[in-house]
Amino acid sequence: MGLADISRERLPIRATLADLKLTIRSDSLQRIRSFVRRESRMTRAQQRAFAELWSRFGIDAGAARLEPEQIFGRRGPLVLEIGFGDGESLAAMAAADPETDYLGIEVHRPGIGHLLLRSTQLELSNLRILCADAMAIVEWQLPDECLDRIQIFFPDPWPKVRHHKRRLIQPSFMTLLAGKAKPAGQLLIATDCEDYARSILASLNSAPEWLNTAADHGFAPRPVQRLLTKFEQRGQRLGHVVQDLAFVRR
Repeated sequence: MGLADISRERLPIRATLADLKLTIRSDSLQRIRSFVRRESRMTRAQQRAFAELWSRFGIDAGAARLEPEQIFGRRGPLVLEIGFGDGESLAAMAAADPETDYLGIEVHRPGIGHLLLRSTQLELSNLRILCADAMAIVEWQLPDECLDRIQIFFPDPWPKVRHHKRRLIQPSFMTLLAGKAKPAGQLLIATDCEDYARSILASLNSAPEWLNTAADHGFAPRPVQRLLTKFEQRGQRLGHVVQDLAFVRR
C-alpha cells in the first residue's frame, strides 16, 4: 500500500496505536517495577568505560531474542545474575570459571561502569552485560531452557509493607524463571532481610517448578559460587544475618 492508498483509507491515528498495543501483553503494561534508579554520579572512568567498552561487553536491550551461542561464540554452561551491584563478585566468578559464560543484568549505571572496567582489566571473554529491566529481558528475550544457573544476590528488600509489591522475587517471576532454566538448573538467592528471606522460602517451597536442595527444606549454607562481598561484610559488622536459598528446577 502506497502513501496515496493510506491517504484514501484515512486511517485514524488512534486506531493505528491501538493495533500496535495489541502486540504488547496487558500484564506487561501494568507491571510494577522492582527497582528505582538511585544512582550516584558516575566517575569519569566509568563514563569512559561506557563510551569505550560497551561495544565489547555490553548487549543493547531490544526486541530481538538473545542467542547465547552467538553472543559468546560457543556453546557452554550459561549463568544469569540479576542485579550484580558493582560487579566485583561477578567478575571474579567469570575469571575463576572461564569455561562458563556469564550474563549480568543491572540497572544502575555506575555499577555497570565499574564492571566494564574490571572486565577489561581481567581480560574476560565469557561475560556480557545488559542495562535493562530484568523482568523484561527474562520474559521477552531469553530462550527457554537456556540457563544452567540463576543468581539473585541481595535484591532490594523493599522493607515497608506497602512496598512489598515491588519486590523482584514474586511467584509469577519465579515461574517465569523456571521456564528459562534447564532441567536441574540451579536457582541461588541470598538476602539479609529476614522477612524477605522467609517470604521467598515459603513461596519457592510451594512452587511446583522448584525443588529445595536443603535437607530440611529450609535455608541453605552459602554456596561456593557466592563470594563474600564488601556489601555482605559491611552487613555482618552491623549484625545482619544473611540467608541463602538453593533450589533446582524439577
